[in-house]
Amino acid sequence: MTKNGNNSAAAFLPESHDLESLRDAAAGCEGCGLFRDATRTVFGEGAERARYMLVGEQPGDQEDRQGHPFVGPAGRVLDRGLDEAGIDRDEVYVTNAVKHFSFTDRGKRRIHKKPTAAEIDACRPWLEAELAAVRPEVVVVLGATAARSLLGRAFRVTERRGEPMPMGEALAVATVHPSAVLRAPDRDAAYAGFLADLRIAAGAVHRTR
Repeated sequence: MTKNGNNSAAAFLPESHDLESLRDAAAGCEGCGLFRDATRTVFGEGAERARYMLVGEQPGDQEDRQGHPFVGPAGRVLDRGLDEAGIDRDEVYVTNAVKHFSFTDRGKRRIHKKPTAAEIDACRPWLEAELAAVRPEVVVVLGATAARSLLGRAFRVTERRGEPMPMGEALAVATVHPSAVLRAPDRDAAYAGFLADLRIAAGAVHRTR
């Protein structure tokens, strides 16, 4: 909860919106209830003026433990896709729509729990500040939660994936979250579709110049 009692991260944003200041301030964010059970805030990482900004859902178990985004199994799928799509990681900033791990305990395991609409909305000020600081040319929207935050609740990834569309001064390209590739009955087909979308995002850079 914020200092005025509303569920939002807005009151925790620092005066300076450079990435270092944002990251330091986000470490103390209590803008929604997720901070109570998560190990830490997992903020975005990458170049301050990255050409691509990749936005996922939320940290997973490994991300929460290590404090870095996309270091678990889904991150390995993403790394492979970026490499094969010809997207240089030095030109990428990766983050999530929600900065704390939402989960339920199942024995000794922590099982991913989809963030609520209120939690997504509460965390949006951090994502907006990251977008303003990085000013990417292309935003790759990974999955339904990121799409809900960036493109609105009516947007459907399944209907418009791989379609470059204006989003402020950038172009947005939506695709599935890499974890969906891992869950798919036919992983090869799911990965091929994911890679095709990343290649469209790679080509979209040239359309923004």
